[in-house]
Amino acid sequence: MHSHIHPDNYQAQLDKKKADMSALFAPFSVPEAQVFTSEPLNYRLRAEFRVWHDGDDVYYIMFNKETREKYRVDQFPVASIIINQAMQSLIANIKDNESLRRKLFQVDFLSTLSGELLVSMLYHKQLDDEWQVQAKELKRTLSDIAPVDIIGRARKLKIVLDKEYVTEILTVKGKQYSYQQVENSFTQPNGGVNQKMLTWASDATENSTGDLVELYCGNGNFSIALANNFDKVLATEISKSSVQSAQFNIAANNVENLDIIRMSSEEFSQAMNGEREFRRLEGFDLSNYSYDTVLVDPPRAGMDEDSCELVSRFEKIIYISCNPQTLFENLEILSKTHNVVEFALFDQFPYTDHIECGMILTRK
Repeated sequence: MHSHIHPDNYQAQLDKKKADMSALFAPFSVPEAQVFTSEPLNYRLRAEFRVWHDGDDVYYIMFNKETREKYRVDQFPVASIIINQAMQSLIANIKDNESLRRKLFQVDFLSTLSGELLVSMLYHKQLDDEWQVQAKELKRTLSDIAPVDIIGRARKLKIVLDKEYVTEILTVKGKQYSYQQVENSFTQPNGGVNQKMLTWASDATENSTGDLVELYCGNGNFSIALANNFDKVLATEISKSSVQSAQFNIAANNVENLDIIRMSSEEFSQAMNGEREFRRLEGFDLSNYSYDTVLVDPPRAGMDEDSCELVSRFEKIIYISCNPQTLFENLEILSKTHNVVEFALFDQFPYTDHIECGMILTRK
């Protein structure tokens, strides 16, 4: 199982990615990529498993992406040590516990570099008082491993013991930032590489003049760590729960020059062009910002043409991409106005075909 994970093969798989990416982006005459490595094991801070019931036995399974075959998982070496410990303890403790075990079909784990853990247990049954009693007992047992919270989910039901988030602490250039990470919301899965990514973006924007605009800001991952480098930061995000976390994180980190607005990049473009008035922007004067630097970290689909057009109006673009293919397509537009001056690869997902790219573009 997990035969594709050979830590001694780590450097080779990364070298291949670097060669592939250099070849892919050659048409844009990009500089040589700076490569940021991952820990070869235990780097993933989140993991989701289906639960398989087989007579008296119960265990986790995963599916082979190509063949859809299921295989048993007792250890998951790519996940954090906390997750590996909790996986085993949870199975051992529910095996003979009818209330916790019956109709449990999935368990999701979210851990942090700061040593916290959130466990979500998903059921095909309603959860009664007895379940809560047993889940509290399980929480006590698991807290020997780490400070833990448990969430029980069933159809139209969510029971939270005692909170539905963890608090991650990330260190960027000697400074610590705390981030609330809520169950089921997007966060970077590889915490060590995320720190390297934030450090790279911080170095790239040091001594910046003017303001930063960030599109797709999530829980404030980048904008909070970069706010120090700018006069003002304006960030946009469409997901309600991410915006709430971002607001929480701005306060928790005492960041005073950062505002987050809930809108899509498309809407932001319309507002910036003065094409549309938004109630959400009452009290904001967009003409007050100097639009020197923009940071984008779009979803896998990349940016649409309008967003590319919007982004191309900035002097400096920092583009973080989880999908080289859509980055390539966006560069076909952006390279008309900008040159790529820095290229970085962040090995967020070792031993897979995925690689996170970072590019810095400046106006020609």
